[in-house]
Amino acid sequence: MKLHEFQAKALFRDYGIPTPQGELAATVEASIEVANRVGYPCVLKSQVLRGGRGKAGLVKIVHTPEEARTASEFIFSSDWKVRRILIEPAINHSHELYISFSADAPSGTHLLLASAEGGVEIEELARTAPEKIIRKNIDSVRGIMPFEARALAYDLGFSPSIAKNFAPSVEKLFRLYIEKDAELAEINPLFLTNEGGFIAADAKLSIDDNALFRHPEFQQEDADFDSDIAREAAAEGIPYLQFNGDISLMCAGAGLTTAVYDLVVDFGGTVANYLEFGGPNYRKSVRAMELCVRNKPKVILIVTFGTIARADIMAEGIVEAIGRLKPTCPIVTCIRGTGEEKAHEILRGAGLTPLIDTEEAVRSAVVLSKGGRA
Repeated sequence: MKLHEFQAKALFRDYGIPTPQGELAATVEASIEVANRVGYPCVLKSQVLRGGRGKAGLVKIVHTPEEARTASEFIFSSDWKVRRILIEPAINHSHELYISFSADAPSGTHLLLASAEGGVEIEELARTAPEKIIRKNIDSVRGIMPFEARALAYDLGFSPSIAKNFAPSVEKLFRLYIEKDAELAEINPLFLTNEGGFIAADAKLSIDDNALFRHPEFQQEDADFDSDIAREAAAEGIPYLQFNGDISLMCAGAGLTTAVYDLVVDFGGTVANYLEFGGPNYRKSVRAMELCVRNKPKVILIVTFGTIARADIMAEGIVEAIGRLKPTCPIVTCIRGTGEEKAHEILRGAGLTPLIDTEEAVRSAVVLSKGGRA
């Protein structure tokens, strides 16, 4: 479960990690009122659960009420479906850093990443200048020790006086990461202020879904979704991602889905949504297809490969869903795994052409989405 920046910062403050004192606004007029209270210059930050908002122009520094109006109008009218803006005072700072904690499964430890070059995409920095990223494995039982936090500050090039201020933020972030069962706790950027203190200018926190039963403070119903369809899918326990393309994907497994998504793009198509059709959801064919049909896609592409999730049960459900929903768009199927011979027989009986090659299925879906004949 990903938390919005304003939610993560509230937790940061609970743990003693300094953050700018901001307010939320849900309308253009409210944005101007909040900006006037916060004072100028201030920063308007869209609250969305996606990366790249800065590049999309959804984080704006404004200096007047007129600029606040223009910026908030732009943010609320964007395709990102922004519902709330966090407005904070602009912070004078001399340096930006990156710091995060995440699980390192191969070693059974926690991975600490830090860089003296914050405010940039850490993935891009890892690709272009990996030597600028400090990586340390933190023992899962002992946790991070004070001397390790201070040593990190020295590795980042700080003087002893600055290191003394930096180390507590690292220790507090780790404690938050552990106690809230987070998969990721990240500050990017962490500002070094002109006075020598540190303040979290941004905050990212992702909680392990499997640990939510221990954390009633995190309510799924309070989460924002990209669409009403995504909200309904979450209520059904069906993983779902909303996009804006033409091909609706019903796929089994994140790895297979990633490959299918890449193939769609490679062949010149676009994805309308991804819906997880594997695992416990393979018996929810009618509901799954209903959610996809509501996107009004040009094609529904069903690609699965399973051993536990039986192909013949999937096929029966797909045929039942077609009978009930009567979708007007073409449906392309590539269902492999246990019982696939029976599955193909069922699909052919319903007038569908079962395919066995994923690339062929994707290529057919892309051609159909462009008005061609597969």
